[in-house]
Amino acid sequence: MKLRRLSLIVLGAIGVISPLCRAQEITVAAAADLQFAMQDVAARFQKQTGKMVKVTYGSSGNFFQQIQNGAPFDMFFSANLDYPKKLEAAGLIEPGSFYPYANGKIVIWAKNESKLDLNSGMQVLLNPAVKRIAVANPQHAPYGQAAVAAMQKANIYEKVKDKFVLGENISQTASFVVSGAADVGIVALSLALSPNMKDKGRYVEVPITEYPRIEQACVILKSSKNKEAAGQFLSYFKSNAVADILKSYGFDVPSGSAK
Repeated sequence: MKLRRLSLIVLGAIGVISPLCRAQEITVAAAADLQFAMQDVAARFQKQTGKMVKVTYGSSGNFFQQIQNGAPFDMFFSANLDYPKKLEAAGLIEPGSFYPYANGKIVIWAKNESKLDLNSGMQVLLNPAVKRIAVANPQHAPYGQAAVAAMQKANIYEKVKDKFVLGENISQTASFVVSGAADVGIVALSLALSPNMKDKGRYVEVPITEYPRIEQACVILKSSKNKEAAGQFLSYFKSNAVADILKSYGFDVPSGSAK
């Protein structure tokens, strides 16, 4: 009888502790270009507050669909403004939480051993040695949409589109070039500067005048069970410390965004 009573007490304690633990953790859906910057930000936030940030990385378009279908995220960091604005229009975000946090950039990247002359910019994609070009799927990845726009601006899209190796998100796209599955890729500057890539290849930035601005924004979702912790993370994300981290990964932080 005493053993049974003790078991009930333990089970009751677990029932009390579990929701408390969950309140100390927020779940975030983040565009893949944020992978390394977000790791730094989340680690610093946890150190300061004791609250965990569990991040899932992927394409913004896929996350948009998942959130519309009720995916249990607390926050969404998109690689464009459109998806968060659509969620706002649908009444799916916490009022006042929409925050444009940075602008991304695209680069042409190749491995160190590649003999391609990246200084020729988009024209390098016409080189006969280029058989496969890694690009994020433009149907749901903002970085893929930017890449296509840049190729169209350079009047080479129709000549090279059959060489595309499409990544589900910009992180997978980058991995295609690093692994040799593609000869060259159009990837996020933030990934080119990451520990996984910076010593393995060379890159040249695509002029920002050659594609629509990659304006990125985040929101707290109305369905969040941890709005207080999510609000704390959003406030932290607006800090100068986070702005410095984002800048170190090549993001442009709009003037006045950081506080």
